[in-house]
Amino acid sequence: MRRLLTPDEDFAPIRQPGPEDWLVAHPERGQTFDAFCDSAVVHPNPGRSVIYLIPLGSFPDDTSPPLEELRLYTEAYFQLDVKVLAEFHPEPEQFWPRTNKHTHNRQVLTTAIMDFLYTQLPPDAFCLLGVTMEDLYPDPSWNFVFGQAWPERRVGVYSFARYDPAFSHKDRPADYRSLLFRRSCKVLAHEVGHLFGLHHCVYFDCLLNGSNSLAETDAAPAHLCPICLRKLRFAVQFDAVVRYRELSGFCHRHGWTDEAEWTDRQLAKAAEGDPVPSPAAER
Repeated sequence: MRRLLTPDEDFAPIRQPGPEDWLVAHPERGQTFDAFCDSAVVHPNPGRSVIYLIPLGSFPDDTSPPLEELRLYTEAYFQLDVKVLAEFHPEPEQFWPRTNKHTHNRQVLTTAIMDFLYTQLPPDAFCLLGVTMEDLYPDPSWNFVFGQAWPERRVGVYSFARYDPAFSHKDRPADYRSLLFRRSCKVLAHEVGHLFGLHHCVYFDCLLNGSNSLAETDAAPAHLCPICLRKLRFAVQFDAVVRYRELSGFCHRHGWTDEAEWTDRQLAKAAEGDPVPSPAAER
C-alpha cells in the first residue's frame, strides 16, 4: 500500500485551470487526508454496506450506458456489493422540470430527486444513487450539472444525457456507445466518491477533479491520485491489489488501453521487492 501511495511519474500535478474551468469559478482549497479523517461522514459498516443504483426513467439500449456494466465497474471501483433496483418512472411534473434556455431540452431538479431518494433508502444501503438519461439542474441559477451528491443523507443523482454527442446536436462517431459508457463510468465513480466524504481534488490530475464542462471531464483520468486513494481505503478498508486487479480486468475487457496500462503499472509497483519511502503512517 505504501508503494501505491507514493507520488511518482504516474501522478501529474493538477493542471493550471483555464478561464472557464472549475477551479477558476470555484476556488476550492482542497481536503487533506487528516481533514477527511476528522470529518463526520458515515463510512460503510457490516450492516449498511451495499451501494444501490436506481434508474430514473427509461434506459434504451441504443442511447444509454449498460446498467449491468455500470454495476460491475462501481463494484470493482469501491470494493462493495452493488445492486440495481427496478426502474422508477416519475410523474411528468414530479421533480420540478424546466426547459433549459440554451439547449431547449427538458431538465429535472437534483434536490427534488434527492429528497425522494432519501425516502427510498434500503435498510442495508450505504448509499442510493439515482441514474438518469434526463438532464439535471441543481438550482434555478445554474445552467446544468452532471450530478450531485448529498453525503449526509447518503444519496446522489447522476445524469448521462450530455455524454451522448447527439445531446448537443452533433454527429455520433462510430464508437459513440463506448464513449458514452466510459464517460458514464467516470461521473458515477466521481459522484460516489463524494458520498464517501471525498471533496474535489486540487493536488493531482484525478478522477475527483471538479469539472465545469464535458471537455474538463474528459481530461480527468478515471483513477484516483495517492491522496484520494488513501482516503477511500481508509473509508472502505479494501485490499488495494485486489481492487487494481479487478479494475485492470474491466479496463482490458472494454478496451480502455490507457487506464489498463496505468492500472497494470500500479500492480507492478505493488509486486516490487524493494522498499520505497512511505508517506505518513495511516491513522
